[in-house]
Amino acid sequence: MVTTICQQRKPIISQNKRLHDSPGFGLRIFRSFGGMLIWSESCLAFCLFLDKASSPMERGNQTGAGHFLLLGFMEKPFLFGLFLSMYLVTFTGNLLLILAVSSDSHLHTPMYFFLANLSFVDICFTSTTIPKMLWNIQTQRKLITCAGCLSQIFFFIVFGCLDNLLLTVMAYDRFVAICHPLHYMVIMNPQLCRLLAVGSWCISVMGSLLETLTLLRLSFCTNMEIPHFFCDPPEVLKLACSDTFVNTMVVYFVTIVLGVFPLSGILFSYSQIFSSILKISSARGKYKAFSTCGSHLSVVSLFYGTGLGVYLSSAATSSSRTSLVASAMYTIVTPMLNPFIYSLRNRDMKGALGRLLSRAVPLSVGGPLQDSHE
Repeated sequence: MVTTICQQRKPIISQNKRLHDSPGFGLRIFRSFGGMLIWSESCLAFCLFLDKASSPMERGNQTGAGHFLLLGFMEKPFLFGLFLSMYLVTFTGNLLLILAVSSDSHLHTPMYFFLANLSFVDICFTSTTIPKMLWNIQTQRKLITCAGCLSQIFFFIVFGCLDNLLLTVMAYDRFVAICHPLHYMVIMNPQLCRLLAVGSWCISVMGSLLETLTLLRLSFCTNMEIPHFFCDPPEVLKLACSDTFVNTMVVYFVTIVLGVFPLSGILFSYSQIFSSILKISSARGKYKAFSTCGSHLSVVSLFYGTGLGVYLSSAATSSSRTSLVASAMYTIVTPMLNPFIYSLRNRDMKGALGRLLSRAVPLSVGGPLQDSHE
């Protein structure tokens, strides 16, 4: 069994590397990112067009201002520097991870392909909420337009669902690598990897559209204050003065399809993985097998642990401050820690980052010196 899981993986992964190794691998990654993002923005533009055409969202607002008020962290301007530094660390760390995967041929495998997608989604996830919060704290402005709030909700749901689905796909990849190593190259072929990535985007966008479009039928009265630093969908629903039964049912449906089902898939994959690992006789073989999924398991625990903490804290207490801190952990801290988890516990990733930085530093430092010698 040790031979099957540990020794056989080397030729299989090497063959898979040759299968994915091509000069345009990194370019295809960025093209797929750009294409999916443009498609998401097109869906949002259509959604906003419907909002302008027929939504009672602004017309039902008796204040006449057509704005929501974001109250989260507004009384603590000293947090600006903290959140700005955390956002820059998140952006830089995930961007370096994407560049390392796209530039290093040793990382042109399904696991790192999905990891690059996850890093891109984490950048977009934090960029949906944090820049607006930083702007509000710096300028002490609390306003966000209805269209801006709708856009924030749309992209927040898209990238939140994408995190769920990509973590599920990565769990399936680890399941195939550990439980079916001899068939790994055949099962996780480039066509299936692209299909899983594009499918995750499409399902997330459709789920987000479903929730966002149902918000267009709502009208809001005089209380437009959101006790959050972004337009959290449950908080927005609380402000509606019209019936929200349809919206609640849609939220439950999307949560089950894009939250519960992916989590069930992850739990099933890891139950099979742990079952296979326990059958290995040697301790070294168990360690090698478990090390291939340790980073992913850490990210899954962090993602679902903080996400569950958000909703448990909001359900257990009516304090908006507790829910605010839990949401900050979920939207800022988790995406920031993901690059560290995958780089510090992964020898291949550390090597790729080292080579990437070693190529970048001489170009920036040695470039002028070479020109002066010439």
